[in-house]
Amino acid sequence: MKKWWIIGAFLLAGCSQSEQSDTAKTELTISAAASLQDALEEIQSDFEQDNPDIKIQFNIGSSGSLSQQISQGAPVDLFFSAAEEPFDRLSEEGLISSEVDLLGNSLVLITPNEQEVSALEELPETVRISIGTPESVPAGQYAKEALEALDLWETVEGKMVYAKDVRQVLTYVETGNVDAGIVYQTDAMSSEDVTVVEELDSELHAPIVYPLGIVKESEAARLFYDYLKSEEALAVFEEYGFKGLTP
Repeated sequence: MKKWWIIGAFLLAGCSQSEQSDTAKTELTISAAASLQDALEEIQSDFEQDNPDIKIQFNIGSSGSLSQQISQGAPVDLFFSAAEEPFDRLSEEGLISSEVDLLGNSLVLITPNEQEVSALEELPETVRISIGTPESVPAGQYAKEALEALDLWETVEGKMVYAKDVRQVLTYVETGNVDAGIVYQTDAMSSEDVTVVEELDSELHAPIVYPLGIVKESEAARLFYDYLKSEEALAVFEEYGFKGLTP
């Protein structure tokens, strides 16, 4: 009986130490644009392996919605936006303590595999086109700007299926629910179920810039912020198709 009591005591002690270890971890919440998700998850794994006392949690969504959440007091440590405008609003409100323009990207026209669309100019002949909601999704705003510059917007506006973020646009195209969509190059690279028809001329829209900033200053937040700027992290971003903007 004494033997089993000792074993039970060791098991309870082990559980207690494990709970204390989990409790002792510093948790960081990173609000990040949907297009960054795959790259950030790989970076998270590398970072947490080197920093086992820090746990990263991502809040993924459209940059406009995430910016609004932060403005309204959402508990966020870092904000990684897919556009400058929603980021700059927070900076002007004094909610960003450190910031850097970290990444660039490009837009592409995609279709389901074997779909017969070969250029942007053919979009008026399609039935359904998807872009992110321009008011809240930077990729959607860039896409609208490009279509306006090409004098196509008025013709295709009635065909638009708006999405909550760029990943939803990708899903609509993958499943054939739309005939074409405009997404970031990085999102198109993640799918085998779409065909990249054309890369949009970067002069047709505002520059695509991904700013990163600290919202809630802490030692852990600063550590992850600096890691995201490191050569190791930038190499991962570039593997996923992003362009590093910092030396």
